[in-house]
Amino acid sequence: MAPTRLSTRSEYESFVDRYDTFLFDCDGVIWHGSTVVNNVPEVLDMLRSRGKRLVFVTNNSATSRKDYVKKFTSLGIQASVEEIFSSAYATAVYLHDVLKFDPSKKVYVIGGSGIRHELEEVGITTLGHDDLGQVSLATLKEIEPNAEVGAVICGIDYDISYRKLANAHVNLVENPDCLFIATNDDRTLPGGKHMYPGTGSLLNTLVYSTQRTPLVMGKPNTPMLECVLKKFSLEPARTCMVGDRLDTDILFGIKGGLSTLCVLTGVADEAAVCSPESPQANYYMASLGDLSVIQ
Repeated sequence: MAPTRLSTRSEYESFVDRYDTFLFDCDGVIWHGSTVVNNVPEVLDMLRSRGKRLVFVTNNSATSRKDYVKKFTSLGIQASVEEIFSSAYATAVYLHDVLKFDPSKKVYVIGGSGIRHELEEVGITTLGHDDLGQVSLATLKEIEPNAEVGAVICGIDYDISYRKLANAHVNLVENPDCLFIATNDDRTLPGGKHMYPGTGSLLNTLVYSTQRTPLVMGKPNTPMLECVLKKFSLEPARTCMVGDRLDTDILFGIKGGLSTLCVLTGVADEAAVCSPESPQANYYMASLGDLSVIQ
């Protein structure tokens, strides 16, 4: 069924009344980089005033939940740590609570401080953040598997280096029991006027070299969905996923049996949303901020 476009006050009212919980992607829905989308803070306040539960679900692993709260605050948006569910946090929770990761082992991280902080919050020691030095064919011999490494986690890493990739590779190849986990596999990353290589682009280097298949946490994959559903005890029929990417946000909602709303302030345009070849959202609208008319 083709998605329904929401564009009138009565349609907005009916839409909001239909759900108790709203899951929001962040970049492209709530903000663009460091700029908030017009009227979104007012819309979130309106939803809270009506007793709606808000959860912010993001594939961005570079930032910890505590730092996300700071960003929300800087943009004039009320949010708590408990309302934020990032792929870095989901990875830490899944590793600790579901996979029962051996506390005597360490995790080699390709990624930013967000992953390290979330792992440390659940008592897991990390390695890899300082592997920035150059290597040569001669010095590669110094890179050996580390018996203490029980998992390799790959997220977005703005300081990616050959040394990091080589360390991750030898641990994954030489130790078949070493877990291989990715925070997400997004092909691209939005950055202002352009799209840039995402976590999936870095991840595929290791997939190709190791010939191993990682467990991928982020949207639209099942592990993150399981974590969200369990933590918040969601009733799918009364929950709506709001996003700007059809292949992650909307597909995530579809897999979870949730209703879905695609906004046109990010990656997807109207042609893509309405294409029968795309994951089909239940609804779409120009901007989440348009709901401000029903204050």
